[in-house]
Amino acid sequence: MNKLLTLFEQKLVPTMNKLTRNVWINVLKDSLMQTLPMTLLGSILCLLTVPGDLLGWEWCWNFWTPWNWTMGLLSVFIAVLIPLNYLEKKKLRRQRVAAMMTSIACFFIIVNPIVLEDGVLGLAQTALGAGGMLAAMLSGVLASIVLEKFGKFSFFKQDSPMPDFVRAWFDQLLPCAICVIGMWLLVDMAGVNVFHLLQAAFSPIAKVAQTWYGMVILLFIEAFVYSMGISCWVMSPITNPILTMAIVANIEMARNGVTDVALLNLYTQATIYCAYYAFGGIGNTLALNLMSLRSKSNKIKGLSRASIAPSIFNINEPIVFGMIAWNPFLMVPMWLNGIITPLLMWLFTKIIPFAPIPITDFSGFWCMPFPFVTWLGTQSLNAVILMLGLFVVSWLIYYPFYKVYEKQEIENERIALESK
Repeated sequence: MNKLLTLFEQKLVPTMNKLTRNVWINVLKDSLMQTLPMTLLGSILCLLTVPGDLLGWEWCWNFWTPWNWTMGLLSVFIAVLIPLNYLEKKKLRRQRVAAMMTSIACFFIIVNPIVLEDGVLGLAQTALGAGGMLAAMLSGVLASIVLEKFGKFSFFKQDSPMPDFVRAWFDQLLPCAICVIGMWLLVDMAGVNVFHLLQAAFSPIAKVAQTWYGMVILLFIEAFVYSMGISCWVMSPITNPILTMAIVANIEMARNGVTDVALLNLYTQATIYCAYYAFGGIGNTLALNLMSLRSKSNKIKGLSRASIAPSIFNINEPIVFGMIAWNPFLMVPMWLNGIITPLLMWLFTKIIPFAPIPITDFSGFWCMPFPFVTWLGTQSLNAVILMLGLFVVSWLIYYPFYKVYEKQEIENERIALESK
């Protein structure tokens, strides 16, 4: 085990650290994080439809209208935030507004608006929401790169009497034109359906993620990376579009009366982070934190008590970085939790439909304690039972490894005390 950890530390970790410092990884991560106020609001609006569905209140369907103006505009938000964050990091503040407008223009060209009548443009709502995230990312990245390349370009000399704001207008005209006219020529004149090409290219990844082995691989990688002290947010540019599009697809199917578990997506933000997994955070660390509270090791007990409050609200950086990271005794059970609990979740939702697959977007409540968040999003007693059963499994996985680690720490403390 120690040889394996040394190999990871020497070969894998430097590469992962480079990824976490990569400007585009950080831009995409920050842009996704900054949409959280709107996704949280969308989650609340989505949950407000539940009483109407249960009690037959027809007026409750109106909550879907404001939901469309939150989660239904997610791609538009992303198209704006990517160039904003990128040019902020590159210290090209003057180009930000032009880049945001250019990104929006390219995004609307990519999603293929159709002329309804008399030149009036119409768009499918799904293209503006989660379904258009890939197009939004492409347009945001394109606008960012082009505006950055022309960041120091100017038609005018330094001593030109032209006012600065007028100079900025003309200087930004060329990069904006390159993006907008270039995208127009590609999509409208050359007839290249960029939107469908993006969907087709991403579709195999999204489909694999909704299989039992794809879901397990992704959740294992998250736990594996996190156990090395590297934030699993490094994977968010890949996983977030999949998770978000999957729950939106579930919502659309539910609104159309589709409830077949074979068709519903299991790998969604609502399922993974709010219903049946991530108790205390990635790797199900709440069980470890709770069992550590009464440890006979002063070190373990002190750390666990300092970490328990955030852990209850599914924020586990203190316990991960303080106890698990690069600790072979606890890294292994964290990895196992990224494999075994997802498999059991799949078994008791997809194979044996004991508990429901969430068809409500309540992912904005990921920081609410379990099992309350499970009940909130499913209104199912079976879902709560399954969640509690999976929590017990996570406890049993951690327990033998934890006891070995605790015994070692107690011995270390005894030796340290005797040597004084």
